[in-house]
Amino acid sequence: MDQLPDITPFQHRLDELDAQMAEPSFYANPRRAAEVTREQQQLRQLVENHRAYEAAGREIAEHTALLKDNAADAELRNLAELELPELLRKRGSLHTAVLQAMIPPEPSDSRNTVMEIRAGAGGDEASLFAADLYRMFVKYAEGRGWKVQPMSSSASDRGGLKEVIFLITGSQVYKQLKYESGVHRVQRIPVNEANGRIHTSTVTVAVLPEAEEVDVQIDPQDLEITVQRASGPGGQGVNTTDSAVRIIHKPTGLLVYCADDRSQQKNKARAMAVLRSRLLKLKEEEERSKYAAQRKSQIGTGDRSERIRTYNFPQNRVTDHRIGLTLYSLPQVMEGNIAALIEALQRAEFEEKLAELTGGPLPVRRTAGDED
Repeated sequence: MDQLPDITPFQHRLDELDAQMAEPSFYANPRRAAEVTREQQQLRQLVENHRAYEAAGREIAEHTALLKDNAADAELRNLAELELPELLRKRGSLHTAVLQAMIPPEPSDSRNTVMEIRAGAGGDEASLFAADLYRMFVKYAEGRGWKVQPMSSSASDRGGLKEVIFLITGSQVYKQLKYESGVHRVQRIPVNEANGRIHTSTVTVAVLPEAEEVDVQIDPQDLEITVQRASGPGGQGVNTTDSAVRIIHKPTGLLVYCADDRSQQKNKARAMAVLRSRLLKLKEEEERSKYAAQRKSQIGTGDRSERIRTYNFPQNRVTDHRIGLTLYSLPQVMEGNIAALIEALQRAEFEEKLAELTGGPLPVRRTAGDED
């Protein structure tokens, strides 16, 4: 059977954490103590599973030798033959569990998530599909018991969304939704198309882990904050007070505008939350680029030729081009049933990380390049 990577570095790290937890001042910093305790528990489980894997291997070797020993007691040989399949299953499960535990988790996986959806190429049809995607993600979030908090939006004349920014809070939100970053392409007949022609439009989606103040240090001198009267629908209270907040982060040029609430203070807090999340994402991408320069930016330009996923309404088809997965259940997907897509992307990521960990070749994937 496949051998596991060396457990020694993980055992050494566990010993370090055990020593830290034994120090009298360990709980002086509750947040740090919680992080260390969580890592220690995960590593302890990893080491225990590794020991169980090796023990199962020894038992399998003993049972196999017994089966080959013609001089052995017949009853013992029959017992070994009965037990061997379960031992092999157990060792296989432990093998997978240990490998999964050896792959370091993304630091942001447990974070809440800020999502930004913007209409790309395609005019009115792009804004209408942006609204459809927003509804899809809201339904997926609600189905998992997460909470959705709108932060900023800009409606189009035909009832779509030029842009919408919202926060999703719950358990392991970023771990599930991080794969949605990129260009989403739609192919369908627009409602105002008289000749029945299929149009192609795009929507860009950015998925940002929610940042806390300790994650990103922002110098107030780097901010240009202005307030103004909100425009568009929202009631008299919105339109007659200077409640809208516009923040520019001068070093990066990032601009955040928030006007969905009647309270200027709430809009400012939401705008700062979005800004922190964008800066955290920039920081993470800079770190990642040091060893993965080939990675592209999340959303590209929004051009029709760039896409991570295509939603083809005439063919009832949704295709994720990164892993070549096609589902013929588009209506269900648009109702928020995107778990199958996310689980497939998680499996693909695990296989790639596993190949890096074990030094094996990257898995061969089907491509969807032939599908429009």
